[in-house]
Amino acid sequence: MTPSASEVRSTVTGIVARELGTPAETLTPDLDLRTLQGADSMKVLVMISRIERTYDIEIEDEDVFSLASVNDVVRVVLATLVATTV
Repeated sequence: MTPSASEVRSTVTGIVARELGTPAETLTPDLDLRTLQGADSMKVLVMISRIERTYDIEIEDEDVFSLASVNDVVRVVLATLVATTV
């Protein structure tokens, strides 16, 4: 069963907060993550890797580099989950 958008958002927010050392409550769904201190390309790749392992998916490279917000990540995770269950 595919998790809800709210469940994925909560998980993604937790991963981003942990990797960037930022309080989760400051990470709004539409906040541009690229503007956060410490959000360099290595941290982004670590976050994406952790998200992929959490959901047992592989996010396409072109999608990874277009992600800017938690909502963007949630959208791609849900789409990838749906595509892999078809």
